[in-house]
Amino acid sequence: MKSISPFRLRVTVCTAVVACAGGILIARAADEPVKDSVPAIAATPDAAASEAQDRVTARVPIAVARDRAKLMHDIYTTTLDVMHDRYFHADRAVVPARAMEDVFSAMEDQTGSKANWISVNLKAMSINHEPQTDFEKRAAREIVAGETEIEVIEEGFYRRASAIPMTGGCLSCHAGFFNQPSKVPKYTGLVISIPIVAESADK
Repeated sequence: MKSISPFRLRVTVCTAVVACAGGILIARAADEPVKDSVPAIAATPDAAASEAQDRVTARVPIAVARDRAKLMHDIYTTTLDVMHDRYFHADRAVVPARAMEDVFSAMEDQTGSKANWISVNLKAMSINHEPQTDFEKRAAREIVAGETEIEVIEEGFYRRASAIPMTGGCLSCHAGFFNQPSKVPKYTGLVISIPIVAESADK
């Protein structure tokens, strides 16, 4: 099977962004009440900037954040699996997990929701993947202990860390090409952070 071309890779990443945004917008539409129409008001630069900021940092109740995080997890992991299976072969293409970070960045720009990888029980391939916060370090320990989902509410965000099993091609890079495969399950973690409204932070 041929390696994916840069153009097809961009198309794949853009498709993932559209899928994520579509799912989140559908959820947002279902959660928000229909507002009565109001007269149009001429936009000013300050008003436009304020509206853009509100759109990026839109906050939701904790229950909505929890459902949205699960949806984003499913979309991200499915996209990662498809990219690994169909497009990534040896060193002939961009590593899927790295390509997914472009999706994470685009989604943060559009929705204010964040996502990042954390190493769990294999050497991180990037210093950016080392667990940084207390929550990320705790999540890594609990994933090793057998937990599949860990959550916390802090600093105005609902954060969800979930275990991502590493197999096949993932292990050949992370564990080393010439090392004997271990029987101990290996994981990475996916942390999703969604801004929530203040009154839901204690629920």
